[in-house]
Amino acid sequence: MLEASLARANAALAARDLLIETLRGQIARLRRMQFGASSEKLTREIAQLELALEELETESAVPETGAVLSDTPVRPAPVRALPDHLPRAEVVHEPASGACTCPDCGGALRRLGQDAHEMLDVLPVHWRVVRNVRPKYSCRTCEKIVQAAAPVKAVARGKATFATLAHVVVSKFEHHLPLYRQSEMMAAQGLDIDRSTLAGWVGHAAALLDPIVSRIREEVLKGDKIHADDTPVPVLDPGRGRTATGRLWVYAVDDRASPPRR
Repeated sequence: MLEASLARANAALAARDLLIETLRGQIARLRRMQFGASSEKLTREIAQLELALEELETESAVPETGAVLSDTPVRPAPVRALPDHLPRAEVVHEPASGACTCPDCGGALRRLGQDAHEMLDVLPVHWRVVRNVRPKYSCRTCEKIVQAAAPVKAVARGKATFATLAHVVVSKFEHHLPLYRQSEMMAAQGLDIDRSTLAGWVGHAAALLDPIVSRIREEVLKGDKIHADDTPVPVLDPGRGRTATGRLWVYAVDDRASPPRR
């Protein structure tokens, strides 16, 4: 009886794992096909597959009550160490009775060691205001005014720091958060920043990155072989009520020997 239950449980787990891997492969294939005439339809299909995959992975992480007997071995979830570069906040949990007196006999306590367990925690995006203060000093002898130079601003006469520009740009282009959505998220935290302001910040960030782009272009042109990729992307065409075809051109240098074509 126990062996039959174990066999059924293992078969169910194997079938679920196979389905998860199949869904992952389908999602990866659809992502490669995403930029095309039917990209909107593919986006919906990807979202549906990702939802199904998320449900399966959630089910695989939650043990089914009563499905398998308690003495049946359960496959443990992989345990990964938390990255060392993350800051650590140590919380010490002392006994309710205190760390000096034994709660049973009243004797003095001595420390033997400790047990420690690390958990991953998150802090929401924390906005702050950096107030740059430049004190002025005057010489008592010649009355010369001495003051530190004003720090360089990311945006002339603007309120955004370099870190703020980086956050907006990475959120938009790496995490696919449109500016209007970022504006809504900021408003939820009490920041009233219009989308047009964010668009201006993105433009300033592009100007600041232009020297890096120029340097990359110089390095690419030094190569003996330049590989190019042309990807059509649907973009909004205001006033026409439809999308136009934009193009993303990517260039890369790889001077390694290429295998002969057959």
